[in-house]
Amino acid sequence: MARRNDRVKQRSLAEERINRLFELAIEHAGNAGAEGNGATDGADGTFCATCVKHARTLAMKYRIRIKKPYNRYFCRKCNSFFMPGRNVKTRIYRNKVIVTCKNCGATRRYPLPERKNNE
Repeated sequence: MARRNDRVKQRSLAEERINRLFELAIEHAGNAGAEGNGATDGADGTFCATCVKHARTLAMKYRIRIKKPYNRYFCRKCNSFFMPGRNVKTRIYRNKVIVTCKNCGATRRYPLPERKNNE
């Protein structure tokens, strides 16, 4: 039984680490946009990509799903962190949101949430 408890503890710790890594990536992406320096853009982009790569590695190792809001922040093909206007193009077409990575060209499609009528 001790082995199972260890696995549960490891998974919960891994979930906390994954959440923290995505929070760090979001924080650094926001800081890079506020500063506007061309010199720091590349460094923050690589830091964010590194955070995403580590988070995905942890998720695969401990068989944890990445939460839905975080799942849409990165490219599955090249692990780059999406920073709108810099490395991602977002379009709406036929009730779908189409997200295109500018680094590798991969596209992902999400259903557009239905509008609620206030009638």
